[in-house]
Amino acid sequence: MPRAGLTTAAVTDAAATLADESGLPQLSMGAVADRLGVKAPSLYKHVDGLADLLHRVAVQATDELGDAVRDATQGRAGSDALAAAAQAMRRYITRHPGRYAATVGARSAGPDDPLAVAAERSLRAFAAVLHGYRLDPDQEIHALRTLRSLLHGFISLEVAGGFQYATDVSASFTWMTEFLDQGLQAQSPSSAAR
Repeated sequence: MPRAGLTTAAVTDAAATLADESGLPQLSMGAVADRLGVKAPSLYKHVDGLADLLHRVAVQATDELGDAVRDATQGRAGSDALAAAAQAMRRYITRHPGRYAATVGARSAGPDDPLAVAAERSLRAFAAVLHGYRLDPDQEIHALRTLRSLLHGFISLEVAGGFQYATDVSASFTWMTEFLDQGLQAQSPSSAAR
């Protein structure tokens, strides 16, 4: 019989919190069981093992990040939306590095997989940021990949302590965001008409 109060969501939350505290590579069924005060075998009533649990953490993180970006950018457009999205992503990953790490390379099993649904929602939040630049539709996927790559790379390096120079990291992040904004503006059809 499952422990009263123990649910799949509670197991996933505990795993996500542990991943943030200790790092994703340290996550194990035993560690999650210890956190929840149960024996590891009881977790298998709620998840199908570590791979399933990691997948669920990735879904949760993808949803949370998409919501953070959406909430930060509502009512904003162009440069303002881009800056808000970048800062929202930075805040989220800085606070939740382990659960975010679970999203990197996570694969959905098909269109009905909760990860595919979460990824689509998250993608829409970032795509909304780019609408203000009025890019050619053929360029949108390139812009999305560039946006994600730059933000992911910078923030991942920051979280890992990869920036050793004394220059303020926040100033560099702002510089990068403004650089990206200028590049996106240059790709806008309205800039070509000038």
